[in-house]
Amino acid sequence: MFSGLNTEAYDRSYSDRQLVRRVATYFLRDRRRLLWTLVTIAVLAVLSAIQPLIVSEGINLLGENPTTQALAALVLFSLVIGLSFWGVNWLRRRLLARVTGMVISDLRVDAFEAVIGHDMSFFDRFRSGRIISRITTDTQEFSQVVVLIADIFSQMLSLVILAAILFRISWQLTLAVLLFSLIIIVVAYSMRTLARRVTRRGFQAIAEVNSAIQEAVTGISVAKNFRQEAAIYGEFQGVNQQSYSVNLRRGFVLSNVFPVLNMVGGVGTAALVYFGGMSVAAGAITLGAWYLFITSVERFLFPMSQLSAFWSQVQAGLSASERLFALIDAESTVRQNAGVDPGRLAGAISFEAVDFRYSSQEQVLAGFDLHIQPGENIALVGHTGAGKSSLGKLIARFYEFQSGRIAIDDHDIRDLDLHAYRRQLGIVSQAPFLFAGTVADNIRYARPEATDEQILAISRQIGGGEWLDTLSDGLHTEVGERGTRLSMGQRQLVALMRVLVQEPAIFILDEATASIDPFTEQQIQQAINLILARSTSIVIAHRLSTVRAVDRIIVLDQGRIIEQGSHSALMAQGGHYAELYNTYFRHQSLAYIEQVGVRRQRSPQLVPVNG
Repeated sequence: MFSGLNTEAYDRSYSDRQLVRRVATYFLRDRRRLLWTLVTIAVLAVLSAIQPLIVSEGINLLGENPTTQALAALVLFSLVIGLSFWGVNWLRRRLLARVTGMVISDLRVDAFEAVIGHDMSFFDRFRSGRIISRITTDTQEFSQVVVLIADIFSQMLSLVILAAILFRISWQLTLAVLLFSLIIIVVAYSMRTLARRVTRRGFQAIAEVNSAIQEAVTGISVAKNFRQEAAIYGEFQGVNQQSYSVNLRRGFVLSNVFPVLNMVGGVGTAALVYFGGMSVAAGAITLGAWYLFITSVERFLFPMSQLSAFWSQVQAGLSASERLFALIDAESTVRQNAGVDPGRLAGAISFEAVDFRYSSQEQVLAGFDLHIQPGENIALVGHTGAGKSSLGKLIARFYEFQSGRIAIDDHDIRDLDLHAYRRQLGIVSQAPFLFAGTVADNIRYARPEATDEQILAISRQIGGGEWLDTLSDGLHTEVGERGTRLSMGQRQLVALMRVLVQEPAIFILDEATASIDPFTEQQIQQAINLILARSTSIVIAHRLSTVRAVDRIIVLDQGRIIEQGSHSALMAQGGHYAELYNTYFRHQSLAYIEQVGVRRQRSPQLVPVNG
């Protein structure tokens, strides 16, 4: 039943005291509102303790002098107390809702900030659905528990006041009441460890369901393409059934506590009725005091029973906070030793004896050396797994290297302020990601202050802006979720435009391998050439036109540089690059010649941008 519900590698255990202290720091951020909330809780406790005391005194008065005036006074006092209790309780819930809302908001902000601050290896190792579940489901569960604990705390405070009054009446009966309460506390506490364990399993099961849904929705196009809807439905059914079984067991374990507490409470009430009645008969206590003790037993048992009955929610809240703090406290593998602001970068990059591996079994670079001059454009070529993408990820500080040194303008990359450094990096991945919004919104993503006029001026530098004219609303065209309303070529152009507007010092491009039409490919190459002319560039090249445009070609094989030089020089060597060219790039050369011919034949039919 519990297979697949293992904790994440960054999970850790916190004691209840640690969790309470940690949560308290969030509540103390709004001390004024918290103070007023505590005041209303205290007033509620006093009103709750006074109510049975008034009834008890009323019973004594009616027993001594049963008049209409005495009964009216008892009714009036009870009505005033009841209305006051309602009003203060309304104010308490209003204040508590605000305080709790603020705490949950801060928890989500801290958790989200911690997540987006992690390096890319974190997202490689941990599924996004589980991360989302912690930020959403766990915080919601915690908010419900806060309200529950506030209610129980108010009742417990009322019992302290009531116990002080009962001691003055009969300390023997009071001790009996407290003894029964102690038995209930011991029973509830003994269930704590088991409750925490089954509750944690329940949250892990829910996270699996969220992860399965997120993965299914994200990959639905692939599933439909391969007719695998039934398969992903079956996978969801599996994790959903697992969640049902786990939470059913959780409910079964926790529901056994309440009947036991009812039994203990029944025994306690029966014993107090007997001994209290004997005390009244002996004249030790009054009839009103007897009523007060019997009522107090129920009042003592109710918060204890409520605490036990809702112990699952209490444990759920503690488990939720534990999972949230584990996410917040998860350490990043990318470490920065200092926060040096490098200013405007020239773009010199040096790898010095760098060792890098994704895992202990996956060595990528070993003693790797490479020096790139400011403004130099290099192309990385090689078979899959040669280490091309890894170089770009290390320069971007998405991953941590194990030994050696990477220097940017003679600054150790581990000493740079990551925010200031990455602002000068322009990165375009093989499958460019676009956010929902317009084309203009996505282009100015790295430079929000860019105006439409500036974006349009840069756009006109690429094929006279013809690519923009193919969009239905130009810069204001909605791209859809993840850019699905645009073709792959259009997405690449928007991603490249985003870099052009950013004007980075270092440009990293992982060219897409997908086939696109000649018209779009020519414009993509124009955009790439514009960027190459303005920055130090590292291109993981898949296009012959890009390879020929760079200053130096680096040929990689199993994390080692085996050749480097210009296209013509490497072809003259007849080595590994010549082999790659003959097996991969040559057909692009022939296709390119054919495409150019077709383009020239059709060019007179194109309508100029300006008419």
